[in-house]
Order: sequence, then structure tokens, then C-alpha cells
Amino acid sequence: MFKLGRKTPQTVKHSLIGLVFMLSFMFGFAQAITPAAPELSAKSYIVMDFHSGKIIAEHNADMPLPPASLTKMMTSYVVSAEIESGNLKLADMVHISENAWAQNPLFKGSSLTWVEVNTEVSVEDLLKGVIIQSGNDASVALAEHIAGSEDVFAKLMNQHAVRLGMLNTHFVNSNGLPADGHTSTAKDLAILAAAMIRDFPSEYKYYKEKWFTFNAIKQPNRNSLLWDESMKVDGIKTGHTDAAGYCLVSSAIKNSMRLVSVVMGTKSKRARKNESKKLLAYGFRFFETVNPLQAGKKLHQQKIWMGDKEKISLGIAKDIYLTIPRGSAKKIKARYVVEKDIEAPINKGQFIGKIFFTINDKTIAEYPLVALEEVKEAGFFGRMSDKVARWFGSLF
Repeated sequence: MFKLGRKTPQTVKHSLIGLVFMLSFMFGFAQAITPAAPELSAKSYIVMDFHSGKIIAEHNADMPLPPASLTKMMTSYVVSAEIESGNLKLADMVHISENAWAQNPLFKGSSLTWVEVNTEVSVEDLLKGVIIQSGNDASVALAEHIAGSEDVFAKLMNQHAVRLGMLNTHFVNSNGLPADGHTSTAKDLAILAAAMIRDFPSEYKYYKEKWFTFNAIKQPNRNSLLWDESMKVDGIKTGHTDAAGYCLVSSAIKNSMRLVSVVMGTKSKRARKNESKKLLAYGFRFFETVNPLQAGKKLHQQKIWMGDKEKISLGIAKDIYLTIPRGSAKKIKARYVVEKDIEAPINKGQFIGKIFFTINDKTIAEYPLVALEEVKEAGFFGRMSDKVARWFGSLF
């Protein structure tokens, strides 16, 4: 059910046109009550909706901390990006150097895939070793194969981090073993997790695999939430060092709503699992994500001057998702703001205005309103006709 209206501000001569309507969703009419997020025994944490990017709860989410093996999320992201670009194939064979050898003293006591020096291992097996077994040796092998050295690979990791908007992250190595200046944040890792799910679903599927056998050694995925039947968790990564504590990045789906949670600096494996469950349960129980508008759908037609068409169709470039307190969808209102005097030429996708979403008169999100079609400049007589029409219109 939509209620349409027109709103014209009085303070501007060439006023803005606002269409105001109520988006009514039949999810019940009880007053929504949202309690505060749970307090967790972790140095830093965050839970975020995957589709909308809405942060549902956070604590010290921008605090730089050692990420331990959560680093390998970026290692796998870079590998996936290289596959996507055509520079790498899953079937490619990788030579294992002494640096990447499982018997490298630097790896003593750490998680390994158990690759042997001077052997050839496929990219796919090494990628599974990184993701499922958290293999430090597999991480170095891939880094050297892609970039020639781990130092150069770390630079590549940091370039991807900047591109993704991970503003407080700096990588020094591919595996997350302790190193000066090797830090990330809960928020940045949530951004990375969402990017992995969105950009490389073919490789993301490895994160939900519970077991991987290599070199006749069968090892479990360290993410114990994959075995938890109370939640549909399909990733993502654990991490642990003395400096980092026990960390876990998780993602789960419930009724088409996907959440990403990050917990850093807990005191045990059990704690990182339990605290992650608390975050995910809170998000699913007290929030919902709705998709009120779809990309490409005509939302409004606006008069355009000097063009080969009289009106231009407006809409949004990408699907809109809103994460809101559960039960409050019926209160969502949307308002378009479009400039009155639009002149051709206009390119498809060009910003024309904005659409604002509010609940109880509070803006919860805003998105660009774009042209859904190209409008070319009219010929000489068409332009002259519009100039005359606009001149007469300004007199009244």
C-alpha cells in the first residue's frame, strides 16, 4: 500500500519536487522494542548486515589489533582476485620453497597444511589449506607464487585493503604470524568478509568445508560454529596467537538475512564461539533487512528541458536494502528530492537527486536517484521552444 503526496519547499524559487510515500509491510503492528546489544568478553567486536552494510552492534571496532590468522582472509581474497583476472588458475602447480616448507622453524607449533619442500602443489589444494586448515605454509607458498616474495605479496594485500576501504589495516605477511605493524580492526575485517562473499562466491564456498585432507593428514576446519546446528553458519575464519587472543569472523544466514560478525581478543576457543553466537543471535532476533526498492525500476518521471524527450525516468542504480529494528518496517517513509530544472544532455546513470528513508522522522539511509535512460540534446527549434516556454513560465 502506497500513499503518494507532493511537497514543495517555499524557500527556493526553482523549488525541489518531493514525493512522499509510506512503505507498508505486513509484518505485524506491535510496537518494536530493541534492547541494547549484549556485552561481550572480547577486546573488539562488530556485527554487520551483509546486504545493507548496517552496523548492528560494535565495540572498539576501529581499534587496531593483531589479526592472527584472520589475515588469511585477505590472502585468499588476493588469490581469488588473481583467478578472476586470469592471472592464476586453480589447477596451476606451485613450487614449494624452503620458506614455505612445513618444517620451516618459523612455523613451529603453528597451524600447517604440511607441504613438502621442492614439491608441486595445486593452487586449489593450497587455497583449501589456507582456508580450511589455516596453513601458514600454504599461505607463504601462494604468496611467493603470485608475487615472487612474501614482502611484495603483503604490498598487494595492502593495495586491496585500501581499495576496499579498510582504513585501519596494515599487513606485513600472508599468514598472520606476529610481526611489528601487522594490524587490522573488527570493522575492517567485516568489510573484507563481506567483499569475499560478494566478489568471489566460487572460492567462498571453501569456507564452509569442515574437513580437508592433504599429504594423508586429515584436519578439521577450526571454525566450530560450522558444526553448530542452531545456526546456519557458512564461514569464515578463526585466528589465535598469544598477542591476538582467540578471534573469529563468522557469517550466517537466516530467512535470507545474512550477518557478518567479528570477535577479537577473547580468552579461549569456547569464548570466541559463544561470543560470536551472541552477536549473531542478537542481530537475527531484533533486526530485519528489507528490500523496498529494486535497481532499474521507474520511480518517478521528471520534466527535462532542452532534450529530445519531454520527461526522464528516474530510479536507483542498485537494489536498496535497509536493516531496521524488527517490526518497524511499517513505519518506513521514503522521500524523493529532485531538482526542478533539469537540462539535457543527461547520461544514463547520472545523478539527478536523492531518495531519503526515514523512521519516525529520523533519516536512516539515503541513496542517489539516477537517470534510467539517456536524453540527448534537442535540435535548434526544440531548444528554442523550451527557452520560450521557460521564459513565460518564470513570469507567473
